[in-house]
Amino acid sequence: MTMVRRAKMPTLQDLGVKNIAPPAKRFLFVVPPLTGHINPTVAVGAELARRGHEVAWAGHPEVVGPLLEPGSVLYPVRDEALADRLETARAEWLGLRGPAALQFLWEEFLVPLGHAMMPGVEAAIEAFRPDVVVTDQQALAGAAAARRNDLPWATSATTSAELTDPLAGVPKVADWVSGLLAGFQRPYGLEAFDLRFSDHLVLAFSTAALIGDTSEFPDHYAFVGPALGRPSGGTGFPWEWLSGPAILVTLGTVNGSAGERFFQVAADAVRDLDVQAVFVAPDGVLIDAPPNVLVRPYVPQLDLLPHLSAVVTHGGHNTVCEALAHGLPLVVAPIRDDQPVIAGQVEAAGAGVTVMFSRVQAPELREAITQVLTGDAHRAAARRIRDSFAAAGGASAAADRLEKLT
Repeated sequence: MTMVRRAKMPTLQDLGVKNIAPPAKRFLFVVPPLTGHINPTVAVGAELARRGHEVAWAGHPEVVGPLLEPGSVLYPVRDEALADRLETARAEWLGLRGPAALQFLWEEFLVPLGHAMMPGVEAAIEAFRPDVVVTDQQALAGAAAARRNDLPWATSATTSAELTDPLAGVPKVADWVSGLLAGFQRPYGLEAFDLRFSDHLVLAFSTAALIGDTSEFPDHYAFVGPALGRPSGGTGFPWEWLSGPAILVTLGTVNGSAGERFFQVAADAVRDLDVQAVFVAPDGVLIDAPPNVLVRPYVPQLDLLPHLSAVVTHGGHNTVCEALAHGLPLVVAPIRDDQPVIAGQVEAAGAGVTVMFSRVQAPELREAITQVLTGDAHRAAARRIRDSFAAAGGASAAADRLEKLT
């Protein structure tokens, strides 16, 4: 038998063609009306757009719109009746802790929000025709709609708390959450599935340096570190006020008005310290602030962090990771939800200390702030995490993984 040897077909590289960009694809980001959950998607979306892809969001215009670049495509999903109900219930939620807060989160927010968003998300899919849906862990409609339309989908894990299985020690609570997720999907003809974790891709905006060993996670879990490349908001901040060592005190965009006692304790804690403190607090919450305290209802956080020496926070995942991405040690005062888990990660990594939000007094908080400002070990740990975040790739690495889904 005569063997016929086929000639090797030349590759594009053999022909001298390099850096061929993949064909443009369409990515739809589905997000809840929570700033901390939107911000990473803005950075990832900007990177995808820079690469020539088409990007759109499905979310609540009044929350999502101001965070996007001008001209961005945004499909509205707002449900007026739910919005009014959530605004009324918000005050109740801010007063809850522990199991009561978890129950409220699922029964009064996540599940109703998912149902309310579902028509708008499916309309966005029909209009935009995405190749991939990227949905936040707390936007159940994004995952459900992607499954109904047989689309590849990725989870945007804007908090690493659930990745560590915090309910493992309370199996009845874990079963209750699973039951709620199954019940949510039933009206849409979907078999029970944990919508918080895609089986295609999970983008985790952290690394092992903070959350611990990640070697047991499947390959479709991508630990990319924080995605920081969102638009700057630095106009209007009195930069000339900063003249020495400075810290940030923030309870995030949701908890600010509920932190009146904490803000007063923090003001008393820094009153006699040789440090400037920028407080992110609603107008009227802090009365008679000392001269070394600047109070603003909003600050350009990413622009401000390079000018700081430490951060005092409630433990929101975005703020913690953004601070650590700049090598800043933390004092964490967790309030509810995932915040105690994130605080535990910070302490275990050696990058900060934890205080009790509802009980801490000025002397204890002053000692904690002094400790992270002067302790070499905390600063060294924060810088190790910073280096890990930088090596993970952030928005660029997330975009790489998303491109592979198409």
